[in-house]
Amino acid sequence: MITSNGPAGTGRRPRTHLVVMVLYDGVQALDVTGPMDVLAAANDHDGRYRVVALSPGGKEVRTTSGLRLAADGVLERWSGRIGTLMVPGSPNWRVPVEDRGLIRELTRLAGSAGRVASLCAGAFPLAAAGLLDGCRVATHWRQADQLAAHFPSVDVDRDALFVRDGRIVTSAGVTAGIDLTLSLVEEDLGPQAARAAAKDLVVFMARPGGQSQFSVRLRARYCRSATVRSVLDAVAAAPHLDHRLGALADRAGVSVRHLTRLIRQETGTTAARFVEEIRLEAAQGMLESGADPLDTVARRSGFGSAETLRRAFQREFGITPGAYRARFRTTHPEYPRASSGPGGAVLAGRGVAASGGGPGTGG
Repeated sequence: MITSNGPAGTGRRPRTHLVVMVLYDGVQALDVTGPMDVLAAANDHDGRYRVVALSPGGKEVRTTSGLRLAADGVLERWSGRIGTLMVPGSPNWRVPVEDRGLIRELTRLAGSAGRVASLCAGAFPLAAAGLLDGCRVATHWRQADQLAAHFPSVDVDRDALFVRDGRIVTSAGVTAGIDLTLSLVEEDLGPQAARAAAKDLVVFMARPGGQSQFSVRLRARYCRSATVRSVLDAVAAAPHLDHRLGALADRAGVSVRHLTRLIRQETGTTAARFVEEIRLEAAQGMLESGADPLDTVARRSGFGSAETLRRAFQREFGITPGAYRARFRTTHPEYPRASSGPGGAVLAGRGVAASGGGPGTGG
C-alpha cells in the first residue's frame, strides 16, 4: 500500500499520503469539506494525509451553496504520483461532464493515482473519462438512473453507501463521502484510527450495511402514477397488513398484471421487494427506539415471526436484529468493536465488519 511503510496496526509510522481534491465551479461543498475534515481528523491519530486542492487554472470556485473555495494549485500543471484522487460532484452533473478540459485532466491524473474516489455525483465526470467502465459504482440515489442511462458500461449500485471496485471507490449521496473516506482511513491506518476519527467528528464509523441512501417511504412521493403512490403509501402506513400482490391490486382497483407493470416502471423494483424494504425499515425503527421483544417487532413490522425477521436482516444487512439493536442502544462510541481488520466488508459499503456484529451475533 502506498500509504504506509507496513500493514496497518504494525506500529510503523505511515508515509505522507497525498490526496488531490479536484475543484470546479458548481461543486457540492460538503463533497469537498466532509472528506477533508475526515482526513484532518485522521491526522490527529497518526495519519499523515496531505490534501491539495486543484482547480482548472488554479482559480477560486463557487459551490452550489455560494461558498467560495480557493485552490492550492493549477490542475493542468500538476504532475507526479498521487495517493488518492478525489472527485466531488455537482447536482448539475452535465456541466463537469461537458468540460473537455476537466475530463482530460481527470484521465491524466488518474493514471498516476494509487486509487480514485468519487463523491456523490463525482461519478459522472469519472464515467465521462472512461474510468468507471465495467466497474460497480455508487452515486446519489436521485441520479443513479441517469448515470446508468448515460453510461451503460457502468454497473450502478442504487443502494450502497459506497462501493470499492479495485482501485475505484465511489460513494452515494453527499454525506456518504464521509463514510467512504473513513473506510479509506481504515484501509490505510487500521480500524482504531478510523474509529477515533469518527468519534472526533461524532459520526458512525460505518452506517448499517445495506442501508438505503434515503427512506424507502420517500419513493412513493416521487412516483408519477397516483395509483402507485396510493398503493405504496398504504404499505408504508401499515406494514403489518396483508400486502401480497393480489391484495394490493384489489385495493387499487386494477389487475395484478397492470399493477406489477406500474410498480416496476415507477420504482425499478417489484411490489414484494418494496414491501420487504418497508418492513425492514419499520423494524429498524422499532429496534433503534424501543425495547419490545423480537416477536413483537416482527409482528408489528409485518414479518410475522422473529425467525422470519432474523432471516430478512441476515440476508439484507448481514447482521442479526439483536446485534443491530445493540449498536443503537449503546452510548459507548466504540461499541461494538471491529470484528475484522482493514479491507473487510466495510469496504463494500454494505457490510458492518468495522462497526458491529456479523452473522451469528446477538439475537
